[in-house]
Amino acid sequence: MRTMMRTMLLGATGAAWLAGAAQGKAASPDEWGAYGRDPGGTRFSPLTQVTPANVAGLQLVWTFHTGDISTGKVKGGGPRSGFETTPLMLDGRLYLTTPFNRVIALDPVTGQQLWAYDPKIDRAQPYGDGLINRGLAAWRDPRAAGRACALRLYEATLDARLVSVDAATGLPCHGFGDAGQVSLRDVARYKPGQYHMTSPPVVVDGVVVVGSAIDDNARAEMPSGAVRGFDARSGRLLWTWEPLVKPAGVAAQAWKTGAGNAWSVLSADPKRHLVYIPTGSASPDYWGGLRPGDNRWANSVVALDTRTGKLRWGFQLVHHDLWDYDTSAAPMITRIRLNGRMTPAVVASNKTGMVFALDPETGKPVLPVDERPVPQSTLPGEASSPTQPFPTTVPPLVPQALKAADVWGISDADRKACAAQLGAMSGTAMFSPPSEAGTLAIPGNVGGVNWSGFAWDASRGWLIVAVTNLPAKVRMIPQAKFVSGDKGDLRAETTMQAGTPYALSRAPFMSPTGLPCIAPPFGELMAVDLAAGRIVWRTPLGAVEEIAPGVGHIAKGSPVLGGPIVTAAGLVFVGGTVDRTFRAFSAETGKLLWSVELPASAHATPITYQAGGRQYVLVAAGGSAKIDEERQGDAVIAYALP
Repeated sequence: MRTMMRTMLLGATGAAWLAGAAQGKAASPDEWGAYGRDPGGTRFSPLTQVTPANVAGLQLVWTFHTGDISTGKVKGGGPRSGFETTPLMLDGRLYLTTPFNRVIALDPVTGQQLWAYDPKIDRAQPYGDGLINRGLAAWRDPRAAGRACALRLYEATLDARLVSVDAATGLPCHGFGDAGQVSLRDVARYKPGQYHMTSPPVVVDGVVVVGSAIDDNARAEMPSGAVRGFDARSGRLLWTWEPLVKPAGVAAQAWKTGAGNAWSVLSADPKRHLVYIPTGSASPDYWGGLRPGDNRWANSVVALDTRTGKLRWGFQLVHHDLWDYDTSAAPMITRIRLNGRMTPAVVASNKTGMVFALDPETGKPVLPVDERPVPQSTLPGEASSPTQPFPTTVPPLVPQALKAADVWGISDADRKACAAQLGAMSGTAMFSPPSEAGTLAIPGNVGGVNWSGFAWDASRGWLIVAVTNLPAKVRMIPQAKFVSGDKGDLRAETTMQAGTPYALSRAPFMSPTGLPCIAPPFGELMAVDLAAGRIVWRTPLGAVEEIAPGVGHIAKGSPVLGGPIVTAAGLVFVGGTVDRTFRAFSAETGKLLWSVELPASAHATPITYQAGGRQYVLVAAGGSAKIDEERQGDAVIAYALP
């Protein structure tokens, strides 16, 4: 039996490695060489030492504290920090980033610090995402073997710099830009703080590709969301791609927008010389009267030629976005079995909770997509898209409408209050356009599928996804009313979208007791068979007891910000929840097999690697920059079998 199991696992691993080799992956089976482990972002590890049978024996091996925490309450100390890093494991070392953009190398067996590099960012700027960074990219210079910077690390900083350091020493790579760094501030309408970087670059064909994070809704004309490619050795700018271009026939004074930026994780396809870019919404999110048309290529997946930056293809997941439905998950390159054949596919999803599968060569859907009519805006000056794309094979992963009879609450009073709120709204289904009366954004701006994204179970051909089920109420406030004192609803984020006629009021759709008005679970982990168009299993993920005491036994699931990984042994590891718990599930059934309490929530994607013949599972636990009720931390924690 043991021999048979070992043969099955090696067979699955071999298949995965053949797919990986086609994508140009060069990392060892023991390593974690990119944010998603391989360039295509599958987050699938071939390691099999930790199995469903022994995972319950995982024990704490070491903890490393970065010391980088900001509460957001110290004058001059900058916004609140969160810890979202996903380390790399290459050449027998771990490399990670901190909320202050420090880069740290650790011994993977002991957790001892080997070196640290501090770019000394300006922490006082009002970065809209808080102080966060999700990780690094690495590149092996074929001309530098045995010399400094043979293996280079790249980080895009919050204050808009691209830095390159030597993985061996942590010293800047001289010859790359100015003393190891390149300014990223040379974009149209740049403004400090509003324009920053939170996700790692990606390196393909000797080109470092970097996007940007741009604050939402401050004004119509936000900074450009340009994606740029730099020479990995010299830092010289090679190309720039602009996601938004004024349509022909639209007067210059009628085109006032920006963003459309790639703030999430990028994916690469070395075989095809492509980088896949997930783009966010054009600015501002909730009123598009000054950005007529579909706003291509915002809210899309685009494939750029790594050598020239030219658009190879694009597919838009949301036309003329009015809901903050960014393509927030990293596109993933894999193969799915269709009609008896293994078919290459780029898997994409966004905050709507819908899943698309696209041809990596052309961008055309390999699973059918329909354009369906959607409700139209009645706001003066707004022209919403008449249709939106809907995949027809894979069902939506989260609810996309809510009726008064289906509202949820822990008491009759809560349910009645939720139903009354819902009854006053002008729309209660996905793609209902914003209005002065208020509409239900379902899913809300947190997701659906957020940057947590998904992993590919190569052994079974299933997509493993973490989702959030948290609708929002969105209300547009005319400028005159906003100025005269209408500052939005209770608990709402309210801002004047400068340059437009409307302010935005946006808040989670909550009952008077502060719980969502939609039935739990508020977060789930699920396995999806894309080709068959079915959800194989789904299970509540996390709990809200810590931030909403007294209701954890009733309200299952948690908003999820931090994605899953999968191993060839059949395990799914995931943090991401608000309840300070790290978990392992059976990839086959979704059964919870192991969990451990953390010092703070793990809003990061974990990794697994092997060192000295021992498999480790590692996660960063430091809480969120955006959930003030959460405990903060600075811990990188490794687990292994005794």
